[in-house]
Amino acid sequence: MVSLGLVVARFNSSVTEQMEEAARDAAAERDATVVETIQVPGAYDSPLAADRLARRDDVDAVAVVGAIVTGDTDHDRVIADATAKSLTEVSLDRDKPVAFGVSGPGMSGAEARERVSKGAEAVYAATDMVEALA
Repeated sequence: MVSLGLVVARFNSSVTEQMEEAARDAAAERDATVVETIQVPGAYDSPLAADRLARRDDVDAVAVVGAIVTGDTDHDRVIADATAKSLTEVSLDRDKPVAFGVSGPGMSGAEARERVSKGAEAVYAATDMVEALA
């Protein structure tokens, strides 16, 4: 059984609440246990929370979910790229899988809600990586 840490970046809560639910459903489907959930204000805040979870001995992998739906701007892309890069660095530094499921950037709230499955995909990726490394 895989033990997961879950980070939920809640800036767009109407989307991220659904993403969190999809992530929890995916964990149950994979017979994985979410040992701790950390909620942070936005995607920029998620690498620090992911690092905290990745340091724990009882966490095999970390799944991060969030939504960046404020518009199709350069700033949104910078946030998404910087967050993904930082989460990759956490994964490498802690030698633990970290998966990032994000809806956005550059989409409306309605478009983002159509992609809440990204929450489940983060869990699938995290559990797949743990199994591949075993």
